[in-house]
Amino acid sequence: MFCWSAHLFQRKIRGMDALTAGPPGSSDPTGSSPRALVVEDERSIRELVSNQLRRAGYDCLAVGDGREGLDRARSEPFDVVVLDLMLPGIDGITLCRAIRREGVNRDVPILVLTARRAENDKVLGLESGADDYVTKPFGVRELTARVAALTRRIHRAQPQVAGAPRALLVARDVELDPAKHLVRVRRTEVNLTPHEFELLYQLASKPGVVLTRKDLLAAVWRGQAFVTERSIDTLVRHLRCKIEQDPTSPQLILTVWGYGYKFAGS
Repeated sequence: MFCWSAHLFQRKIRGMDALTAGPPGSSDPTGSSPRALVVEDERSIRELVSNQLRRAGYDCLAVGDGREGLDRARSEPFDVVVLDLMLPGIDGITLCRAIRREGVNRDVPILVLTARRAENDKVLGLESGADDYVTKPFGVRELTARVAALTRRIHRAQPQVAGAPRALLVARDVELDPAKHLVRVRRTEVNLTPHEFELLYQLASKPGVVLTRKDLLAAVWRGQAFVTERSIDTLVRHLRCKIEQDPTSPQLILTVWGYGYKFAGS
């Protein structure tokens, strides 16, 4: 487990009671404070992060293990989830995937905390459904700003989603239903992560059109996560393993060398 001195956190938090801006409003029409779920096993980090979010105007619930975090996420609505990867009971990757799979918080933004710094570890968290990634040690002011940015993004997107839902998409052997987050390939249901689903939808909705890694990065992660364009290659590789009959000789997602990727035309 990653040990972090409470004294270090206290120095970071000292003098931060007056933040420049409060959090975005909750989706609750009554105008109550937005709700945050913090899942972190290190008590000092859990208390100080949750206290800082409360200072910033969030109604914050903090728990210390993954199993309790999952129980809460399945039974109570939240506006944002902050979770550590190294958790007892259920690890953070499994918890993230479970939240995305079903329940009232399926579309809620998730921010991952971890001591792991390798890009592969970051990509794994993002592919599992996280929207952003912060490595320890981090500044609490930065963490609060990222949480607020994720919450704002969701609230900006809600009117668009309500007004213009994406249509059912059928391309070659692939059928995507955005409303149900359902994917069938050759009439067989395939379980995709949110990022894999979004990548496939972006490509399949424009068959034959080449999309650069930069285009796909902006569409899938929407500028919220600090990952490189090469992370798209990793996501494509995982997606091919799930939808291609032979991932080493793809027939659906094609590489355009020097540019990016395209979905095979009809």
